Amino acid sequence: MSKLNKEEVIAQFTAAYLAKNGQEPTIEQKGSWFKVDGGKSVRLGDLAEMAAELAGEAPAAPAAPAPKAEKKAAPKAKPAATAKTVVKSSKGGKTAKQLWAEKLGKGNKLPRGL
Repeated sequence: MSKLNKEEVIAQFTAAYLAKNGQEPTIEQKGSWFKVDGGKSVRLGDLAEMAAELAGEAPAAPAAPAPKAEKKAAPKAKPAATAKTVVKSSKGGKTAKQLWAEKLGKGNKLPRGL
């Protein structure tokens, strides 16, 4: 994409608008947005396209990609169902909940999440 020069684009648009409508447009700029005669805000590239349309030229459209051949969607394989397994220690270890309960003693609350 070529870089657009703001002054050149506005000058081209003003000339094309003047030739088409017989009066100069009021162009307000706020940041990188432009309003023409209080209408909808447009970017500089859109303003350049509008100038080309007003001048009677065909706007430079990007080359359309060649039509793609239709592809059949392959059915997605479902992941193998995994069964939740509970790991039990063969050594007779304690769970975290049991360990904390022993450390805290009776009548005390376990930490959150246990």
